[in-house]
Amino acid sequence: MAYNLLADLVVIVHFLFVLFSLLGALLVIRWRKIMWLHLPAAFWAAAVEFSGKICPLTPLENWLRIQGGGAAYSGDFIGQYLLWLLYPSGLTRGVQIILGAIVVGVNIGIYAYLFSTNLRKRNVGKTAMENNSFNTKARKKKLPK
Repeated sequence: MAYNLLADLVVIVHFLFVLFSLLGALLVIRWRKIMWLHLPAAFWAAAVEFSGKICPLTPLENWLRIQGGGAAYSGDFIGQYLLWLLYPSGLTRGVQIILGAIVVGVNIGIYAYLFSTNLRKRNVGKTAMENNSFNTKARKKKLPK
């Protein structure tokens, strides 16, 4: 029974990791330091999908289920409601590439938003000369009369 509980825990951790990899950048909007955890997680998730490899949590879960005397993905609650999200039946190489592209695209979009709002906040109420967007060489040249 302990092995089955540990296997269920691995599935929950796996699911939370997938969510964090995909949408963790939203947490960065509020807590900037999470970026240092999120970027490696998103990179790992995309790399696993693009390479066609299996996340190490999958064999761990299967081993725990077998050790618990069951078959991998037997019909328990977690298997019924979460596993289809992590291991869809039609998972092909093409689907993996699409999933990897979704991870990358969503995160690029969120980080682009964060970057642009950060720049705007820093430059609000400043003149072009104050925020260094004014060309200093042009400023030094005398304009013809």
